[in-house]
Amino acid sequence: MIISTRGRYALRVMIDLSQQDPDSYTPLKEIAARQEISEKYLENILKSLVTQGFILGLRGKGGGYRLTKSPEEYTLASILHATEGSLAAVACLEDHAPECARAGQCPTRPIWEKLNNLIEDYLGSITLADFHKTIIPCKIEK
Repeated sequence: MIISTRGRYALRVMIDLSQQDPDSYTPLKEIAARQEISEKYLENILKSLVTQGFILGLRGKGGGYRLTKSPEEYTLASILHATEGSLAAVACLEDHAPECARAGQCPTRPIWEKLNNLIEDYLGSITLADFHKTIIPCKIEK
């Protein structure tokens, strides 16, 4: 499993938005500047997050983006599933994968299943709110 740039940037954007005023919209330009992501690339990620229902977008003056729920309601796993699809370490364990003919006799399958469970449990246990409690800043300062 490799998390793509899109997935990593989506996490950064969601963390960034979770640290803003929940009642106001944050302009794309501000998010892009803080996270050092090109506006064009960020626009595609934000569009996807709007489509998935993770954020709301508002056009025009005073527009921008904001979360649809409180930071406690978003896990890293949910965000990565929205942007990456499966987080499975091997193809045979991906959602809706065809049944592997060797599944019953594969000596490594239990290892991959346990790894998948560890990944899901770990990423599912971290919420955006957890980044408010950490001493590691998510904003890049120069």
